[in-house]
Amino acid sequence: MPTKSKKTRYKHLLVVRLSALGDVAMLPHTLRAFKTAYPEVRVTVLTRDMLAPLFDGLDVEFLFADTKGRHRGIGGLWRLAGDIKALGVDAIADVHGVLRSRTVRIFALLRGLIPSRSIRKGRVEKWFRMGYSHSKAVPLKHSVVRYADTIRRLGFEFDDPQPAVKPLLSNPMGEKQGVWVGFAPFSAHAGKTYPEPLRDRVVELLAQRYDRVFIHSGGGDEAAFAERMEATYDNVTALWGKVRLGAERDLISHLDCVVTMDSLVMHLAALVATPTVSIWGATHPEFGFSGYGMGSEGVMQESLPCRPCSVYGSKPCKSGDYKCLYAITPEMVVERVEQLIKQE
Repeated sequence: MPTKSKKTRYKHLLVVRLSALGDVAMLPHTLRAFKTAYPEVRVTVLTRDMLAPLFDGLDVEFLFADTKGRHRGIGGLWRLAGDIKALGVDAIADVHGVLRSRTVRIFALLRGLIPSRSIRKGRVEKWFRMGYSHSKAVPLKHSVVRYADTIRRLGFEFDDPQPAVKPLLSNPMGEKQGVWVGFAPFSAHAGKTYPEPLRDRVVELLAQRYDRVFIHSGGGDEAAFAERMEATYDNVTALWGKVRLGAERDLISHLDCVVTMDSLVMHLAALVATPTVSIWGATHPEFGFSGYGMGSEGVMQESLPCRPCSVYGSKPCKSGDYKCLYAITPEMVVERVEQLIKQE
């Protein structure tokens, strides 16, 4: 347990993570462990307002970054540092580690001599893993633990976070009857998005086997796909426009299994301890981006000499065929879902 002197060294910690959605969704694991060890320390999360529901149930406050308005540009970041000082923050843990967050830390130091630490992302060790996807390779440190390390470098002492336990949350879709599964085939990048011909077949197979299928998506073409599936199968529901972030997480807590890519939904499932089949293409779970606390039984990936080809999945496929994704067939995916459901 932390000593009394370390407990009282800092009284108000600011934790900075502005984006991306999945990365912010990993932060509650870290803060849960921190607040268990240091319940008396005030914690403020600097993030975007739409992401606040991710922290439901945690004793944290928020400072919302208005990067398109009040906090836009260099002058806006200087004002943001002033806002931080006005809150009485006396330590900053920057778990984002980008130019904007580094600038805020520098300005906060200039305005109030506020000490800070920034995340160590392990870029070099990840670079050395490019094109090496041996299934028995030792996983790199998880992002959740890297977040914790950043806070610990300020002098706090607490254990690595434990995996989440199943919470009791309301069901935004009403009373559950039968077996419910979710399907989230999309991501921000093509190398992490399940190809369209295959995702049609996954929905068909899931709809045949289970009582309700929920499709998680964004807007635009993603929503159009989900709505087309909803119109095709009576037991399929397109979630876009029906639930917001907090309700989507609550729904996932009631699912028997969710099929997802390396994306936000995977991390939402980890927050509520829902069994997950995760499909990996350009990226690799050993980089520390998998759903926190999830075992390997739900991970689906193909060992190829070209993968991982990108840390974050943003690079286009060099061969142009996305073999890493097409090699994972719909039949394989649904079989894995069945296995996980039987284990519960």
